[in-house]
Amino acid sequence: MFKQLKSITGGLMALCMPVAAMMAAPDTARAADPTEVRIMWYSDGIEGDVMRDLLDRFEKQNPDIKVTLDRVPYKTVVEQLPALLDSGQGPDLARVTDLGGLSRHYLDLRPHLKNAKYFDDNFASSLPWFRPVTGAKDGVYGVMTQLTLTLPLVNATLFQQAGIPMPGPKATWDDWAKASKAVADKVKAPYPMAFDRSGHRVSSLVLDMGGKFVDGDKPALIDDGFKAATKMLVDWHNNGTMSKALWGSVGGTTYRGATEEFANAQVVFYMSGNWQFTQFAKTVGKNFEWQAVPNPCGPGNCSGMPGGAGLVPIKTTKNPQAVARVVEYFASEPVYEEFHARTLFLPAHLGIAKKGINYQTDDANVKKSLAIAVDQVAQTSPVAFRLQGYEHNRILFNATISRVNQAISGEMSLDDAYTRIQADIVEGLAAKGIKLQ
Repeated sequence: MFKQLKSITGGLMALCMPVAAMMAAPDTARAADPTEVRIMWYSDGIEGDVMRDLLDRFEKQNPDIKVTLDRVPYKTVVEQLPALLDSGQGPDLARVTDLGGLSRHYLDLRPHLKNAKYFDDNFASSLPWFRPVTGAKDGVYGVMTQLTLTLPLVNATLFQQAGIPMPGPKATWDDWAKASKAVADKVKAPYPMAFDRSGHRVSSLVLDMGGKFVDGDKPALIDDGFKAATKMLVDWHNNGTMSKALWGSVGGTTYRGATEEFANAQVVFYMSGNWQFTQFAKTVGKNFEWQAVPNPCGPGNCSGMPGGAGLVPIKTTKNPQAVARVVEYFASEPVYEEFHARTLFLPAHLGIAKKGINYQTDDANVKKSLAIAVDQVAQTSPVAFRLQGYEHNRILFNATISRVNQAISGEMSLDDAYTRIQADIVEGLAAKGIKLQ
């Protein structure tokens, strides 16, 4: 009898144990770990700090998602990210500038968005820049973190010290070259003019001199406008208007800016863009007066090149829904407006651009420059927008910068450079399976 009772009791205890364990589960079970979303991010100025602050708020509102902001140099995005993406080891999101060139790696977020129409209505002008040629024509493959425009930045104090007036709004490239050289000679500044060593920046000059870049869906880079612009660059380096010490310090397609030289009051006229405003507000401070000026004119245009950086979702992500939520948060009007007000960037959001942004700065140089940049966006040539949206524009940019630099350094003639540029374009397209007739 005792053995039978013990057996029954043991059986009841065994039956009760799972129930007890289940009852205890809410108190002892560990909450599920949040889904991690990784963003590869580079910064020109303070935008990484601003983005991290905004993402901290996102995480508080969405505790099921953790966003890791992997901050890297711009060089890493340009040189290493493409290889990572080709190997399928990319991040969930990345901040990139080669919008079309990497587009085959982007994820279409449209099926994962709560309100895709919001993107259609507010980012209509820039959404096509992200779309792969072979992809859906209405997909949402990314959102701009900033709209940029190439335009000159000028040291106004050096002009004042030299007693030479700045050229007016419709001044030509030749006008600015002569004025900058005259100022530099008078105040002993080592760099009258400086250009970012970037095919994108050089394209502004080509555009103004009448270059067309693309014929339909094929590159048509070497034309009269391109030749006129590149001859000007070579001539400026030969007559001392530009210094070979800047471009000559690196080779190939390597980027080289002149931000340090400008901040040290060594450059009179710096062809760069509005993304430099926040940096110079910090590095120049009140040391001297500087400002953006309208893009110089040529026979073709008085236009800069649009561009910018986009936040793009990578299609190898394992968490598309979480990625979509991060992008929707960043693109939402209040968050997007705050990001741009604090970073002093131009917004790609049409609604925000229309109503204007109350930029968070007391810097008179920045305020004046922002007003000029906004005005210049409205005057940007359709050819420039078309080139920025061309999927293989980086092939054109890289061929230009590497071969023109060789002509500047005396390694080859300009005519030989044109031949090599065309060969580089043919080779670059062939590597992508495109045969150029």
